[in-house]
This record gives sequence, C-alpha cells and structure tokens, in this order.
Amino acid sequence: MPLSSLRSLKSVLRPNRSLMPSSTYSRLFHLSGIRAPLSVHQSNLGSKFLLQRMKLYDTFFNFPVLPYGTVSTSLIRLHQRESTHKFVLNCMKQMESRSVRPVVSRRKVHTDLLSESDHEESPQRSGNSTMSARKKEDELQERRVLLRQKLLKAGIQCFSYKPGQYDHIQCPQCLGGSTKEKSLSLNIDPEGRSAVWKCFRAKCGWSGYVKPYASEVFAGTQALKVHEKVEKQKHPRQITEQELELEPLCNALLEYFKSRGISAETLRRNHVLQKPTIKGPAIAFTYRRNGTLVSCKYRETPKTFWQEANTEKIFYGLDDIANERDIIIVEGEIDKLSLEEAGFKNCVSVPDGAPASVSNKEVPAEDQDTKYQYLWNCKEYLKSASRIILATDADAPGQALAEELARRLGKERCWRVKWPMKNDEEVFKDANEVLFYSGKEALREVIENAEMYPIRGLFKFNDFSREIDKFYDGNEIDLGISTGWEGLDKFYKVMPGELTVVSGVPNSGKSEWIDALMVNLNHSIGWKFVLCSMENMVRDHARKLLEKHLGKPFFDLGYGENMQRMSKQELEKGKKWLNDSFHLIRCEDDVLPSVQWVLQLAKAAVMRHGVRGLVIDPYNELDHQRPPNQTETEYVSQILTQIKRFAQHHSCHVWFVAHPRQLQNWSGSAPSLYDISGSAHFINKCDNGIVIHRNHDPKLGPIDGVTVHVRKVRNKVIGRIGECQLTYNRVTGEYSDYHE
Repeated sequence: MPLSSLRSLKSVLRPNRSLMPSSTYSRLFHLSGIRAPLSVHQSNLGSKFLLQRMKLYDTFFNFPVLPYGTVSTSLIRLHQRESTHKFVLNCMKQMESRSVRPVVSRRKVHTDLLSESDHEESPQRSGNSTMSARKKEDELQERRVLLRQKLLKAGIQCFSYKPGQYDHIQCPQCLGGSTKEKSLSLNIDPEGRSAVWKCFRAKCGWSGYVKPYASEVFAGTQALKVHEKVEKQKHPRQITEQELELEPLCNALLEYFKSRGISAETLRRNHVLQKPTIKGPAIAFTYRRNGTLVSCKYRETPKTFWQEANTEKIFYGLDDIANERDIIIVEGEIDKLSLEEAGFKNCVSVPDGAPASVSNKEVPAEDQDTKYQYLWNCKEYLKSASRIILATDADAPGQALAEELARRLGKERCWRVKWPMKNDEEVFKDANEVLFYSGKEALREVIENAEMYPIRGLFKFNDFSREIDKFYDGNEIDLGISTGWEGLDKFYKVMPGELTVVSGVPNSGKSEWIDALMVNLNHSIGWKFVLCSMENMVRDHARKLLEKHLGKPFFDLGYGENMQRMSKQELEKGKKWLNDSFHLIRCEDDVLPSVQWVLQLAKAAVMRHGVRGLVIDPYNELDHQRPPNQTETEYVSQILTQIKRFAQHHSCHVWFVAHPRQLQNWSGSAPSLYDISGSAHFINKCDNGIVIHRNHDPKLGPIDGVTVHVRKVRNKVIGRIGECQLTYNRVTGEYSDYHE
C-alpha cells in the first residue's frame, strides 16, 4: 500500500520490536525530504516489519515529495538474497544516484550509512571514536549536498555529484555551440571542499569553482587563478576495441566517405570504425601509438564530436610520421585522410580543433601547456622533422592554430599552405574541400607549393617586390625632396626615413637654416613637423618661422631696415599656419628630457598628426645619464641607433643638431663632423652630415654669405659630398641661392 504521509509511515514503523539502527531511519527521512521527528529516532523499529507492511517494494519510493519512481527489479532480487537492512541501504543509494535532491533542514544531515556494512550497531557499543567518525561523515555529506545545490545554481547538471572527474557535460554558457558539443569537465573534491569546472570548447572557455559554505559562485576566466583548472588524469586509462564496442563501418558510412573522396582502402589502413549509439552508428577515429589503441574520437552526422575520457592525447595518425623528415599537420581527421588520398601518408591531425585566437602570453611550460599536451606527448616523433607543413583551416581559428603550433615547433622549420580560391569571393576552407571540388592533383599542388612560415624580422627580397617596382618608376619622394635651393639640391636632398646630423660653431645659423628648410618643405609638399628645440622660447621660435613664411619682419624695429612689418591679419593667418604645420615637444618639468622620452612623443605626433619631420636641437640639452660601465662613445652609438630606427619605422626624416667641442686655436674655418663633442659615431651613424658655416670676417667675403658643407651622404641617389653658398636675409631669416 502506498505511503503518502509521515503519519502513515509512523504507524508502520512503531509496532515492530526488531531493531534497525536509528541512523537508517534518519537517512531514509532525509532522502525523502521529510524531517524525522525525535520519537522516530528513539523508537525500537524493525526493518523486516517495515518491509512487510509496505507489501510492494515499488511503494518504497512513492512519497509524494520524491521526483523519481520505483525501486528497480535488480534491487528486489537483491533483497531476496540479502539482509533487509542491506536492502534498505541499497534502496537509499539508488535514490542518491538518481540525483534525488535532499532537503537540508536545521537538523544536521544524517549520513551514518555511507558504508555498505550491514553490521547493526547498537547504542550500547557506540563510543567516542564512533561518534567522531560519524560527525566527520555527517559534515562530509553536508558539504556534498551544498556543493550539489551550488552547481545546480550555476546551471551545471550532471548525472552524479559524487567526488570525481566528470567529462562530456553540456556547458550552460555556450550550450555546446551549433554542434551541441558536450565540452564541460567537472571535478568534485573527494572531501567535498570545492568543485571546479572548465569548458574546453575553444570559443567558450567558461570556467569557475564553488565552495560549500561560500555565498557566491566564482565563475569566469579569472576564477582559475585561485583554483587549479580541471586536469585530466595523469595516468590515462587503457582501452580496447572490444571495450568500446567498435565495429567495421556500415555501408551507409562507407558511402558517406566515398562522397567526400575517401576510399575504403584509406579507411581500412587508418582503422576507421564505427560505434553503435542511440542515434545510429557514429564514426570512430581510432588514435594509435605503435599500433596500440590509446584513444578514440567519435563523430555523428551532423557534425557532433566527442572523445573517450581520460585517454592519452596524441596526434591522429601518429605512426605515419615515425622517422619522417617532412610531416604535415592538419586540423581534422578527414583532412588527414584526404591528404592520404592525394599521396601524402606523412600527415597527422590535431585531436582538439583550433583556438579562437592567438594567445598574447608566452608559451607555457610543457607540464602546464594543457591545450597542446598532444604536442609534448609526441615530441619524440617531431624532433627529427626538418620541415613541418601546417595545413590548418583557412578561417581565423585555423590560422590561430597554425601560429600556436609554429610557436611551439619552431618557426624556422615550419611551412604553411596557401589555400586556393574557391570562387571570386572565398577560398577553400581545408584539404577535404579541395579534394572534393578540385581533385587529388589540385590538393597535391597546394601542399607542394607550401611557403616558408614568416618569421618576424626575417624577409626575402620578394617580400618587397612592389616597393622595388615603385622605386624603379621613381617619384619626387623616392628620389629625394628638393630643399628649395637649386644650388644645394646638387649635393643634398631630403629622404624620408633618414637621419641628418647638423653641426657648426655657435652663431653660424644652424637652427635658422633648419627652420628655413622646414618652411620650404612645407610650402612645396605640405610636410608637417614636430620640434624639440630646447634653446628657443616658443614665442621667439614662432616669430622666426612666421618671418620666413610671410617674408616680413615681426616687429617694426631696427633690424627690420624700414621694411613694413606683418599686419594683424597676416599674423592671424600665420598663427593658423603655424598651428597646422608644427607641433612642439616641451619638457615642462625641471628636468632634462631623455632621447627615449622625445622619441615617444614624436611617435605620438606621427600617429596623430601625420608629421614627416623631427628636429632635435641641440644634443647637449638632453639628459645623457648612462650606466657607470658605459662609455660616452657607446652611449652615443646607442641613442643614434634608436633615432635611426624611429626614422625608418615611421618614414620620418630626423635633423639632429650637435655642437662641436671647444676648438683650440680656431682659425675661423668650418669645423668637421669629427669635431662634434662626444663621439665619432655622430658621423659614423648618420645618413647625412652637414656643417653650416657663416663668414664673420669682411676681409674673407660678404658677411651675409652662408656656406652649407655637405660632409657625408650615404645614399648617392640624393646627393654627394660638396658645398653650396647661400645668401642669408637677416631681416626675414630667409635663405636664397647665392648669385655673384
């Protein structure tokens, strides 16, 4: 007769004289979700009488609060040959295995019957050790109950919540994607102190953990920084074809492979089998090492994949690359079979698909590189290979996989394929698509035309073919930009990406000449500049540039020689021109700026404002602190290398002003570049070296004459060593070609 209430249950239990441990009844009430009254715990209750009065075993689980139905037939048979007490234990265990959710009440959860012992313990035999063990068992069960509740709260539904490792659970975050892949792994601590999980689907990666007494569920990528992520068993289990119930492919699957261009002979050689499932036979790709089955991956149609849990991670087709110098790595098992059809048996497939993107972290240590553990498990097969062709899919995850593999295998021995166009808009995705649409010869051609994997900083001239062709056709910028002075253009032109060192004795007009050159370049081709000119106040520098731009003096003073000064309207237009054409680097702190600081701001000016020229004037106004063990010569070489690299990377010309050292017994002649204070590297490292020299002695010629000495030109396309005379207009600061 069905038991529908606590009262009817008590009426059944009370009359019996034979004893069953009270903890059994506590457990029974706990599993049913009913709080057991104290009188029930204290009663002398008989197990046999209980079952006799219940009549049918099916009624044992028929409490209205229970979500599941009846006791299985196997348990009924069990009772026929075992004690009644043990039968009750097994009934309750089945309730637990069916995920019956206990009700946690204020009374401590009773878990005395976790062991299968059918020993009936009487109250008289209970000692302190028994009570201590029982207390620990109670606490353990309580933690497990709380963990189960929290996992359900997180959306993780598992067939069991006992301690251990559980794979192939559906992830509640991504739901397995379009293929409904069961990609979540869960690990429950044996002591019930935590449960951790991780979704191994590349596009998800959801992870987290729970603790029984914590008030929240810790989920997300950062959660695993606190708890180690779910690990596969270190000792993979042994499997056999018989255990997995594998069998030869049926005709339907043979026809499917035939439609994809894969022959029965290729399937036989690669031990492709099938596994019966509820939905029909699933394709079984057997992973073997030295002919021994170590893992198996299944595929249902449509595309749904899963693997045998806790097996060794290796390449599919591993034995085919033993002692091979050239090997091919693809992204899927069918791609490996496709390449065999094209004549390439030296091919393997990765077991786990591709990541969503390339990691921005360093490659982890071998024992921590869990995602690519199959690589390390097969390193003995890979170390002898001198050429590894990466034929991963053409999509973004496939290219990310190629990059991750190359990072671990060494890019110097990696090649990559270039998948051909499928039509005017898209390329073939993988090897099987090429085989299916274009045939074996086309697939063979793709592999044979694999290109060396690009290595950052290592190029061939073919990589610059278009740039060379453009240079051959020639244009003003590629052949050097005119300075604006016809006489000087014979010796020096401005080339983007180069460094020009400008020197000269004090008051020779170095800064004035550079300002005039910048104005000419702005007027002719619209170049913009960033100025780090520490010797000039901003207002004075603005005056000099405006006078050169407008050809009029800024002030109506004596130096203007009665020339009309610029008007207010001209000043306003000039200020707009200044603002559009020039940007300033100023150190507002009471410290000297370093070269690195200047280059950092100059880079920002290039990126934000499109400047093409940088002026650093002068060298001795920069901070030149250096390590104690570094000489000034080494330091100068280092900073000039940094400046040249900046110029080349940003296609920006740099003018660097450096004063000569104090000249002894100077006769008034122009100094050389070797006279620059600090190091001979100023002339050794620069692309162009110029000395500006002004005549201060009327006996030697006109004092308004300026000589530009071109002392070094590395690139013969833009000039040669020589000198040019220019005339300097003191009123406006302009320079012009000298005419006798």
